[in-house]
Amino acid sequence: MATLKILTSSLLYVFVALLSTFVVVSGQFATFSKLELPQGVSGPESAAFRGFLLFTEGPFTSVYDGRIMKWQGPIVGFVDFAYTAPGRNKQFCDGTTDPYLGPTCGRPLALSFNPKTRLLYIVDAFFGLLVVGPTGGLATQLAGGFKFALGVDVDLITGNVYFSDGSLTYDIRNTTQPGFKPDSTGRLLCYDPVRKRVDVLLSGLSGGGGPAVSPDGTFVLVPEFNSNRISKYWLVGPKAGQVELLLNNVGNPNKIKRAGRFGEFWVALSIGFVPPTPLITPQGVRFNSNGVVLQTVSFATQFFNKSITLVQEQNGKLYVGSRLTNFIGVYSN
Repeated sequence: MATLKILTSSLLYVFVALLSTFVVVSGQFATFSKLELPQGVSGPESAAFRGFLLFTEGPFTSVYDGRIMKWQGPIVGFVDFAYTAPGRNKQFCDGTTDPYLGPTCGRPLALSFNPKTRLLYIVDAFFGLLVVGPTGGLATQLAGGFKFALGVDVDLITGNVYFSDGSLTYDIRNTTQPGFKPDSTGRLLCYDPVRKRVDVLLSGLSGGGGPAVSPDGTFVLVPEFNSNRISKYWLVGPKAGQVELLLNNVGNPNKIKRAGRFGEFWVALSIGFVPPTPLITPQGVRFNSNGVVLQTVSFATQFFNKSITLVQEQNGKLYVGSRLTNFIGVYSN
């Protein structure tokens, strides 16, 4: 009976993923609007939605001062949903942009829901991998001791959680210091919620970003921000455990997210960030599982000379996040 339940659940997620194949993606998303954060709050690096297709809540986003916030519509706006630091004090932390308060206030950088359990998985630059229930509140730490945790995605089939650690030697505060030089000690990790264990899948990565698991759970895509490339790590099949280069010379890829069509993905690019150039060009690139680029969308007008962290497609719209703004950009046709 247990085996049948697991099989039925897996088939359901594959079916839902296949439904998204019929979502038509076209045009250059020329219509722009904003989901503005509360006054004094900034840095919406992520966007995650709870639910399927048209039956979704959100976006949920992580902000600079350590909170995860939920969009409640244009009248209410964003409200507090969860936080990662056990000793966080709202009066002290709310609205802060001081990077050195991260260990006190938290610095969540990425979010991913398990649609079956409705649990929200969070990576925090200082507190590692955490999870919070459907009603929010203080998140529970699942794995800590990382220097710079910064990306996460849940496997829709198995429920395993894939997350990235940007470095073994520096943390997020070091990246803005004069003379900073990145290294190649980043890792891809997997948390098994049944065994409650973390395994290292890849090491020696040059910078991090947000990994993305394919809808059928056969592979995970891994961006390397500083090396301008995206790799494919096989999870099952004859190539399980092997890694292959998928896209090379793509400008500073950050988080990767599944697109509306089955087998397609969006990646947030900040071309010219590393090595630095006079002008950063923010773009969203849609590509397929074979590494074929299908679409490029420029965000240079609304995010002029700013790095972006995320391009999340939801119901035919693109939600764009950046640690340098006080809003989530929404692009539609």
